[in-house]
Amino acid sequence: MQLTATLQAIAHRERSPRPRPVVLQTLARAKRSGGPEDRALYECGCGHAFKAEVSTSVGCPRCGTNQAW
Repeated sequence: MQLTATLQAIAHRERSPRPRPVVLQTLARAKRSGGPEDRALYECGCGHAFKAEVSTSVGCPRCGTNQAW
C-alpha cells in the first residue's frame, strides 16, 4: 500500500512540473532577441554559398539549381 501511495505522489509531481529558472531565462532571451531566425546558409554544388529564407524550394541565385533541404 505504501508503494502505491509513493507512486501516486511521484506521478502527481510529474504531471504538474514547475518551470525551472533556466527555462524561463532561455525564453526571456529568445523574446529579447526577436525570436528565431528564419534564414539559413545554403551551399550549392556550383560552389556558391548564400543565405536565403528557410523553405523547401530554395534556388541558387547564381545557377538556379534547387537546393535539397
